[in-house]
Amino acid sequence: MANEMASEEEELGKLRVGIDAIDTELLRLISERAKLAQRVGEIKHGNIYRPEREAQVLRRVAEKNPGPLPAPAMQRIVREIMSACLALEQPLTVAYLGPAGTYSEAAARKHFGGAPTLLPGAAIDDVFRAVESGNAHYGVVPVENSTEGAVGRSLDLLLSSPLQICGEVNLPIHHNLMSKAGALGDIQRIYSHAQSLAQCHEWLNRNLPNVPRVSVASNAEAARLAASEAGAAAIAGESAATLYELTILAASIEDDPNNTTRFVVVAEHDAASSGADKTSLVCSAQNRPGAVHHLLAPFADNGVSMSRLESRPAKGFGGSRWEYVFYIDIDGHRSEPAVAAALEALKHRAGFVKELGSYPKAVY
Repeated sequence: MANEMASEEEELGKLRVGIDAIDTELLRLISERAKLAQRVGEIKHGNIYRPEREAQVLRRVAEKNPGPLPAPAMQRIVREIMSACLALEQPLTVAYLGPAGTYSEAAARKHFGGAPTLLPGAAIDDVFRAVESGNAHYGVVPVENSTEGAVGRSLDLLLSSPLQICGEVNLPIHHNLMSKAGALGDIQRIYSHAQSLAQCHEWLNRNLPNVPRVSVASNAEAARLAASEAGAAAIAGESAATLYELTILAASIEDDPNNTTRFVVVAEHDAASSGADKTSLVCSAQNRPGAVHHLLAPFADNGVSMSRLESRPAKGFGGSRWEYVFYIDIDGHRSEPAVAAALEALKHRAGFVKELGSYPKAVY
């Protein structure tokens, strides 16, 4: 037994020496990459952040990953390296729906990494305003949830704002019930965002059917209230529990285990083609029989796949009470011939068309 233990200790020592050597080589290679990124910035000038290029790099990481680490883990590592390298030349400010601890913050970190300065906004309007005014380079806002559907305010602002979509983030949403209280029986009220309350509706009905549910501006605000009020609880993410020093009494209480929220990144520009892209647009149908079928025909005629169709009242756009606009996502970049042909044909059929941007599909 003693000889076996001595042999294992000797092997551990060798393994640690090997790990130290690899770490040293990693440091050298990362520093070399940073120098190359700096030179790219010197050549390009202006806007150095290129969402299409980052998407291509992250896809290549997944394709070339030999394991044993899963592809998303490797992509997160490379994302942080790219984020730090970009910050050497172009420090970014990214606005998001705050306060700190929201899922919007998590989406911003997933897309941009840890280097940018994050600017919380009290409402989705504030995120758009921060980018439009130049106080932030980019903004991250939720647009739809797999359980509860579209986020109407984001869609309305995409219609009225000059900003474009340059990226998207898909974030799995796991809701947790958290409180200063010691048990479920001590909870007297529950705070959360309206969408989160709806996404946990069945769990709440089963476990806390008589406890009042109070809708607030964000899950992080719910956590702040829960931390300050006796008997209060919040539904929010793990980061909010850590930030506000709350105990998670029940984890992953969402009714749908595949619950996911899609966010878009807005900026003064969209993205160049990455090879796997989406194009988003909003349009109106002419008021006549068969108008919607007529409106969508150019996509089928040109072999362009449509991945999303959402209707909204034409607020503030001169429409009558019962007129609607249609939000459409299609596969492909607007520079691709088939997509360009479909969009041109659409402009001759629709009463109004606004291209919201072409951008890389979410990578991981």
